[in-house]
Amino acid sequence: MNLAMNGSGGGGAGSRSQWVTETVNGSHSMTIRGYSLAKGMGVGKHIASDSFSVGGYDWAIYFYPDGKNPEDNAAYVSVFIALASDGSDVRALFELTLLDQSDHRPKHKVHSHFDRSLDTGPYTLKYRGSMWGYKRFFKRTLLESSTFLKDDCLKINCTVGVVVSAIDSSRLQSVHVPQSDIGAHFGMLLENEEGSDVTFNVSGVKFHAHKLIMAARSSVFEKEFFDGREEDNSEIVITDMEPNVFKALLHFIYRDSLMEDVESLDSSSSNMPSSSDALAAKLLAAADKYCLPRLRLMCESVLCKDISVTSVANILALADRYHAADLKSVCLKFAAENLLDVEYLQWLVGVEDYADEFSDGNQHGGKQVRFQIDIWAPVVERVTKPLEPWKMAYGLKGGRLVLVHTVLDSIPT
Repeated sequence: MNLAMNGSGGGGAGSRSQWVTETVNGSHSMTIRGYSLAKGMGVGKHIASDSFSVGGYDWAIYFYPDGKNPEDNAAYVSVFIALASDGSDVRALFELTLLDQSDHRPKHKVHSHFDRSLDTGPYTLKYRGSMWGYKRFFKRTLLESSTFLKDDCLKINCTVGVVVSAIDSSRLQSVHVPQSDIGAHFGMLLENEEGSDVTFNVSGVKFHAHKLIMAARSSVFEKEFFDGREEDNSEIVITDMEPNVFKALLHFIYRDSLMEDVESLDSSSSNMPSSSDALAAKLLAAADKYCLPRLRLMCESVLCKDISVTSVANILALADRYHAADLKSVCLKFAAENLLDVEYLQWLVGVEDYADEFSDGNQHGGKQVRFQIDIWAPVVERVTKPLEPWKMAYGLKGGRLVLVHTVLDSIPT
């Protein structure tokens, strides 16, 4: 709804105001693995998604495997969207979609409040815990024989549109202020090398920069250039970094952004390097070395997008080594949620009991094995029972020691 009013008086400049009512929309996807194990938990008991934020409120999806209504005798599954934070008279529109997981022309089951908003208006949630949804979302017998259920897994998407209203008042005359371009200007200073007073020699490639800018961005460079020592520091030799990594480091220091090469991480392509060899990983090491927390977070964000069952072990090792706490947390959570698919954990269980036996005669040594066990410990502790079949299988085959010897060379260093 958009109601506009204009007014002027006394020869002054005109003004205008608009009463704007609109929805702030957000979506969330929930995957339910092990559906058959959830059956029988009881009528009225639910599985909750992680909370997600839309329009200043927290929300959650509630899935009832045995239904919410006792009168239905567990004949239906129920799905609701719940207000998960404090609030009163929150007006919103909702949509629930059960994904058809067939490979050929899927037909999703959609329950949308958005389509009926003109007829019924937004739904009002009175307090925390208020819900909108369907007690009879799907008949269980039909669901369990359908393509909505695949590999004992269900996928539900929801969209929440929170209704917000506000008065937008503005002068008829206005001046647009563009976004800051200070990064572009500093970038030109780097490219032109004007006024540069320090040279970095990185594996024979020379980069010209400005001590004040480097020191302002990094406490390590500040100490290097302005700690009171009188020795000549007009040329700095760096031996532990590749030139392209240092170039990306300078790009961030001057422009406060990542180069495109850093963000183009895609391990799904056979032509791309592994996660540990990618530019983002090497730049993460540089961020740690030169104490650049914002750059560290940027690299963590890029590496997060590459996490998979085959890459999570390498990325976790990087996160632990370079103090990337957020990335480490994401890796551990991913590994726990995809436990049976993470090959790295399969041999790790066999390694733990024998870590100290390989300190001699192996290039990595027992300490490196113990390091791997320590960073994976939170996952292993959470999922002891699912790991037992692997332990048993290795024991029955008499192949645990052989397995350990075989995989030690693949441990990230």
